[in-house]
Amino acid sequence: MAAEIVNPRSDSGADEGEQFFDPAFALHRGGKMAIRATVPVKDRDDLSLAYTPGVAKVCSAIAEKPELVHDYTWKSQVVAVVTDGSAVLGLGDIGPEASLPVMEGKAILFKQFGGVDAVPIALDCREVDEIVDTVARLAPSFGGINLEDISAPRCFEVERKLQERLDIPVFHDDQHGTAVVTLAALRNAARLTGRTLGELRAVISGAGAAGVAIAKILVEAGIGDVAVCDRKGIVSLDRADLTDVKRNLAGFTNKAGLSGTLETALDGADVFIGVSGGTVPEAAVATMAKEALIFAMANPTPEIHPDVAHKYAAVVATGRSDYPNQINNVLAFPGIFAGALQVRASRITEGMKLAAAEALAAVVADELSADCVIPSPFDERVAPAVTAAVAAAARADGVAGR
Repeated sequence: MAAEIVNPRSDSGADEGEQFFDPAFALHRGGKMAIRATVPVKDRDDLSLAYTPGVAKVCSAIAEKPELVHDYTWKSQVVAVVTDGSAVLGLGDIGPEASLPVMEGKAILFKQFGGVDAVPIALDCREVDEIVDTVARLAPSFGGINLEDISAPRCFEVERKLQERLDIPVFHDDQHGTAVVTLAALRNAARLTGRTLGELRAVISGAGAAGVAIAKILVEAGIGDVAVCDRKGIVSLDRADLTDVKRNLAGFTNKAGLSGTLETALDGADVFIGVSGGTVPEAAVATMAKEALIFAMANPTPEIHPDVAHKYAAVVATGRSDYPNQINNVLAFPGIFAGALQVRASRITEGMKLAAAEALAAVVADELSADCVIPSPFDERVAPAVTAAVAAAARADGVAGR
């Protein structure tokens, strides 16, 4: 019989049935993180410095010179990981309490892979302005805001409005983290097959947060053309059913003027990028150009199974950890925030995202193969490379505070 794993922070025996022996439940019991002191409080002298009366001197100094908050508190080292629980992983709208294990997981990834402290915050509100007002009121405690698992199209408005109000970086990882890693992998895949981004025509399946952000960064990076498809087909200006976000998207994508279905878009395309779920028929995959690049990133079931993709593609990537070339956001967000915090950036610019993608691609530039167009999350070169590139780009873009 399997032994129960007990978290010493909890003596609860509330788990029942198979949960009692499930290693996932055993690992999560009591939560996955804790707060610890960085200074000793062992005697009266320690207490008088860490708390009253010593703390009053620091408070008074910050009151007189607010920028000192970065030097004498944790502000420049900590990020808030914020969600409303409306679009959690592949689980959908499961609410704030059920989202908390994911936010804790995100926080420990910040620490493990970027050395950045993070605090999970699950909000019990859904209106855009309620979320914005709540996070803005919490913002003085943090050096950055990482928005997570907020459903589209509200996520676009939440990010935009928060960044307009705050002078610290606001970053929706489901959008930009995915986009940065996708661009890095695509750069290397193109290089491996003797092409440039400008020679590629890409098709993105999914016009939600990730699909929109990927399209934007690919256009910024100089992709030849990119068409985005939603459930009704190609997002194009001849459609009357587009939201404002999709109409804007149609304005800078699909230079070829395609209309119709995903299958229509795939005919002759060099690249497929899936961030939607569902299944793409093999017959449609077979119509893609030679040496196609297939990034089928839905989890746990890719839009195009790797066994099918390998029949037609020179490079295949997924969102899964059990296949080569995993498109994993953890390759981007820890280093991006570490770089932004290092220079006290007021925002994360397009230039910083592009710099992150270039640095990430460069990590394995001398090791390229069909099974290696992107580093492993456990490659220790990743975070330092991305951090340095983002910090430099923040200075170049004039958003660095120091």
